[in-house]
Amino acid sequence: MTETRRDITDLLREHPLIDGHNDLPWAARQSVRYDFDRLDVSGDTSDRTHTDIPRLRKGCVGGQFWSVFVPASLTGDTAVSATLEQIDAVHQLVGRYPDDLGIARTADEVLEVFRSGRIASLLGAEGGHSISSSLATLRMMYVLGVRYLTLTHNDNVPWADSATDEPVLGGLSRFGVEVVREMNRTGMLVDLSHVSADTMRDALAASEAPVIFSHSSARAVADSPRNAPDDVLETLRDRNGVIMATFVPAFVSPACAEYRREATEAARAQGVKPSDLDAFERFAQEYQRTHPMPTATIDDVVAHFVHIREVAGIDHIGVGGDYDGVPGLPVGLEDVSRYPAVLEALRERGWSDDDLAKVAGGNVLRVLRDAEAVARDLQQTRGPSLATIEELDASA
Repeated sequence: MTETRRDITDLLREHPLIDGHNDLPWAARQSVRYDFDRLDVSGDTSDRTHTDIPRLRKGCVGGQFWSVFVPASLTGDTAVSATLEQIDAVHQLVGRYPDDLGIARTADEVLEVFRSGRIASLLGAEGGHSISSSLATLRMMYVLGVRYLTLTHNDNVPWADSATDEPVLGGLSRFGVEVVREMNRTGMLVDLSHVSADTMRDALAASEAPVIFSHSSARAVADSPRNAPDDVLETLRDRNGVIMATFVPAFVSPACAEYRREATEAARAQGVKPSDLDAFERFAQEYQRTHPMPTATIDDVVAHFVHIREVAGIDHIGVGGDYDGVPGLPVGLEDVSRYPAVLEALRERGWSDDDLAKVAGGNVLRVLRDAEAVARDLQQTRGPSLATIEELDASA
């Protein structure tokens, strides 16, 4: 008997599509200093952002991890304060549009908000510099609603190596392992996007709960350090985690990944540090005048979903677009209205409705629920860690 398949939009009315990473809060900070009178996302903001509520609705988004990113050029208390401002911005955004958005802190709350007809809004902190090597700061960010921490951004932190910086530690330091343990104890997801492959391996070994990649893809398909090697994907499968495949051209298209490597080397030759986002963006705009960037397509993105399924399995894939975190997207995925196109393309390759429901959000909900269960168990036997980086790493 031939399977009767629902329209993708009908499927996503029942099963929430949960995206792992959207940088609208930082875009709002840079463009209007969080003034949502000037950036009113209840209407069309396509002249300024990839994201607004009408396009989220058109894209059938049921849940969104809003990134509370701050650049690694901010350090110490300045980074912490800026992250708090980002957290506040998400709460202000949700409060401003209560008919469309609702804060969610647990898997159950995600489903409650989704079933109320709103978009469940979770928070993810992008980069360990946001906690300034303080486990108490990590705990307080959890209290404020942050549900994942990306261990690094583009630069190393004192306790973990980044994918796009020169390795110093060879993965996690002793304090880095303690950060992972404390994240497990609180219920915060360990996010391995942006970290080096050795940090990925160390964190997978240390974590007592499943981990995520909020916006990364497969290194075997596009050779970018921001992507996960196959051995990491296999371990992720064995540890029941999820990788939320991204749409970033330089991470999904082999040609764009090679272009990014060449641009990075050219920037270094000019004394521009590639991890300095503002400086590198200025350099890249000038570089593109004489070196046109290749075009990525939705087929490039789909190739990663297919490969990840082959290596890690259908239970370990999600979606992490990175909208408003990059200047451009693949053809066919220009803004947040385009998520159904990815699922349609996967359906054309034979993926079932059950498969698509898992990829859309079922897998990441499972991981979030598992992290909550691990935290409940650990809190019965372990109190808040009082360890400091000075104590643990000085004795290494």
